[in-house]
Amino acid sequence: MTVSKQDKAYQDRARAAALLQQAASARQRGRDDDASALLRDALRLYPGEPQALNMLGMIALGQQDFAEARRHFRAAAAADPREPALWLNAASAERGLGDAEGERDALQRAIDIDQRNFMAQLRMAQLQQRVDERQAAADSWGKVLALSAVLPEIPAQLAETLAGARRFVADQRAQFAAYIEQGVAEEMDAADALARRRFQACLEREFGRRSIYANQCSGLHYPFLPADEFFDRAHFPWMAELEGKTDAIRAEFLALIDRGDAPVRPYVRLDAGTPDNKWTALDGSLDWGAAFLWEYGVRNPAVCDACPQTVAALEALPRADIPGRAPSAFFSLLKPHSRIPPHTGVTNTRAIIHLPLVVPPGCFFRVGGETRAWREGEAWAFDDTIEHEAWNDSDHLRVVLIFDVWNPHLSLAEQRLLKQFYATADAGKAQKAF
Repeated sequence: MTVSKQDKAYQDRARAAALLQQAASARQRGRDDDASALLRDALRLYPGEPQALNMLGMIALGQQDFAEARRHFRAAAAADPREPALWLNAASAERGLGDAEGERDALQRAIDIDQRNFMAQLRMAQLQQRVDERQAAADSWGKVLALSAVLPEIPAQLAETLAGARRFVADQRAQFAAYIEQGVAEEMDAADALARRRFQACLEREFGRRSIYANQCSGLHYPFLPADEFFDRAHFPWMAELEGKTDAIRAEFLALIDRGDAPVRPYVRLDAGTPDNKWTALDGSLDWGAAFLWEYGVRNPAVCDACPQTVAALEALPRADIPGRAPSAFFSLLKPHSRIPPHTGVTNTRAIIHLPLVVPPGCFFRVGGETRAWREGEAWAFDDTIEHEAWNDSDHLRVVLIFDVWNPHLSLAEQRLLKQFYATADAGKAQKAF
C-alpha cells in the first residue's frame, strides 16, 4: 500500500507528538538524558518543532549549558516567533552567558509581541538597572508598576521587588529633578516673580511633587495657564496676514499632491506590540494622512522645497524652536467618512493653529464643549490638551494646514526657561549625568 506524502507527514507529526509526551514524562521523573533522546527523535520526524526545541533548551538551561540552551531557544522562537515565552527563555540563556545585548534583544522581542507582558517588562527593567541605564530603567519600572496595579494577587517576593522599584523610581526622579533645577537656576534667577512662580510649579508637577487639576497633558504640563478651548484671536496679531496667503498655500499643496509621489504617510503609527486602543483603526491608515514640512523641529526637504510660499509664511511666525520637539507643521488630510477619535495632546505650552485649505460641507471639529465647522481661509488656535476630535462626513477630502506656536499666555522669560529645561534634560540624558 502506497502512503501519500500528506499521510506520511500527518503520521510523522502524530509520532512526534507522542514522543513529546514521552519526553515530558521522562523529564518529570528526572531522566533528562532519556528525554533528550526522545526529543531528538521527534525533531528528526518533525524538524523545527518548537515545543521539542524549547524542551531541549530547558534541559540545557537546567544543566547550565547556556550556549546550547540559547541555540535551542532561538531556534524555537524562530519557528514560533509570536510566542513571547520562547523569547523569555532565550533571554534567560543570554543572561546565563553574560550577554546583556542578547538578553535585551530577546526581551524586546517579547515586549514587541505584547507590551503588557508583565514578566518581559520586569526583566527588561532589571536588565537596564543592572547595566546602569538608570533613566531607561526608571521608565521601564514605571511600566511594571502600572501593570502590577491590575494583578489579582501579588506574591510576597514580587511585592518586595515592586517596593524596590518604587524606591528606585523615586530616587531617580529626585536626582533628575536636582539636575534640572541646577541647569535652569541661572535662567530662573533672571526671570521675574510671576515667571519663577509658574515655572517652579511646572517643575514641581513634572517631578511629581504636586498635583494640578487642569488640562490633560501626556507630556509636560505648565501650571496656571488658562485652559482655553479656542484661544482669542487677539493673541495672534499675525493670523489675518496668514489667512491672506491661503490661496497660495492651497495651490502649493494641490501641486504637491498632483505630482503623484507626495510624501504623505499615515499620521498614526503605533509601536509594535501596542494593545488595541482607540487609535488601532487608524494605525498605518491614510484615512488620516500627513505631509510634514517640519516634524518635531526637523525640516522635511521634500515637502518644504515644493512649498516655498508656505515655508516663508510659517517662518515669518513666532514659532517655538526646540530641537527634537518643535516646530511641527504639516498638511493634515482626512479622507471622506473618516473620524479622528477624542484625544488630548502632549503639552499645554503650545497653541495649535489650523488653517483650513480644502473643506467640503460636513467637516467638523470639537474642542471640549464647543464644536465648529472649518471654513476655508479662516484660521483658529486651540489648546490640544483639552479633549478634541474631528470628523469628515462628506464624500470629499478635507485638508488643513496645522502647526504649533508658543501658548500666548507664556512670557518670553518662560519660553526661555522651557527651552533651557529641554536643552538641559536632553543633554543630561545623552551624557548619563544622573
